[in-house]
Amino acid sequence: MSSVFETAPAATAIPITFVTRVTWDAIRDALPAPARQFAAANGFAAKPGKFLTLPAADGSIAEVLFGLDDPGHKARDPFRPGALPGLLPPGVYRFANAPHDTRLAALAFALGCYRYGRYRKNETPDVRLVPPDGIDAADIMRMADAAALARDLINAPSNDMGPAELADAARQLAVRFGATFGCITGADLEQNFPLIHAVGMASTRPPRLIDLTWGDPTHPKVTLVGKGVCFDTGGLDLKPSSGMLIMKKDMGGAANVLALAQMVMDARLKVRLRVLIPAVENAVAGNAFRPLDIFRSRKGITVEIGNTDAEGRLVLADALALADEEKPDLLVDLGTLTGAARVALGPDLPPFYTNDETLAADVAAHAKGENDPLWRMPLWPAYDAWLDSKTADITNAPSGGFAGSITCALFLQRFVEHAGSWLHVDIYGWTPTARPGRPEGGECQAARAIYRLLSQRYA
Repeated sequence: MSSVFETAPAATAIPITFVTRVTWDAIRDALPAPARQFAAANGFAAKPGKFLTLPAADGSIAEVLFGLDDPGHKARDPFRPGALPGLLPPGVYRFANAPHDTRLAALAFALGCYRYGRYRKNETPDVRLVPPDGIDAADIMRMADAAALARDLINAPSNDMGPAELADAARQLAVRFGATFGCITGADLEQNFPLIHAVGMASTRPPRLIDLTWGDPTHPKVTLVGKGVCFDTGGLDLKPSSGMLIMKKDMGGAANVLALAQMVMDARLKVRLRVLIPAVENAVAGNAFRPLDIFRSRKGITVEIGNTDAEGRLVLADALALADEEKPDLLVDLGTLTGAARVALGPDLPPFYTNDETLAADVAAHAKGENDPLWRMPLWPAYDAWLDSKTADITNAPSGGFAGSITCALFLQRFVEHAGSWLHVDIYGWTPTARPGRPEGGECQAARAIYRLLSQRYA
């Protein structure tokens, strides 16, 4: 994604004036008389999202008016300026006054320029913004570029984004930043990562474990694990067609882990970074894994298959076990894992889990600060017994249907023993309805908040 920021002098840029119901009267009264009359004739009101270009005497654009939520409004959206790229005519613009949060407004502007155009012409808005004073434009573009990567990967249809293509995306990222890249497949995968192999073995596109490392080995170890289920039919516990419709997004955890890794490497944070992505397709064939099959995981824990559609936690379990063997200072996993999380919190608010109170507080603070919302949920010990199986150590899908996101987190916790801290995030990875700065489709979730946390700890 090319930079949306312009180095031209601010005086030559078209001013964008933000207005609210509270400020509109004073701003309107300060306008030249013809501009006031033009706004009145066009019925402009200072409502959130309302937009008007005011003409100059020569017919050019003299100023842009854009409505924001009133300060303190319970539904105030700091990303509302992200609608501007889709509204503005081509040109170079500047903020004439401060929005509610100038940095988030500039980030929203950059995020709002994203368009997915791989399969049909979908031109990126030809608009540029003079960076407002006091913001780090390079850091904002770092986050916008990473969001574009995550969105591009998730939006790609599964026929063009299988395990091999996901591995190629990780390889390209490794080459760009001088990281070490590896990929485990075949007999090595089957022998050492049985759960990953079991989930992916029915597909004609072989499963694999992607492994990327970067940074000084003496720096604190940060390991990121992302669920890379490139399409999820549900396996033999087949999803209905409606449930399968957007399952190309089931590699959203992997996409967001790669976006986070890109930010970390581009910012040259002082970490020894490792990225692990189990990349599979959960397909249906004669050799598909079955309900009540039992597999011995990499960690040695035997797992009974209660449901083949609870496959994400299986592939993450083997990858987490490998990550944990290295005893990282911080171990983070992201995955599009449970419908229960969506029922509880909806598509925009992923739950996160950790037993590290300091980490939990930092994640919550940075999620709020970056407008990358996350909500802590408990690793409730009493529910751990629900994972019990009569024939294996644990089941991947407890019966009863209660607390699905929590029991998934508890399942994954069984495979983390040695990491200094562990953070699990159950993302959705998709924006169902377009909103300012967030087009419909694949979405970057949790990555910006975690990047900001890592920036604070390891700058």
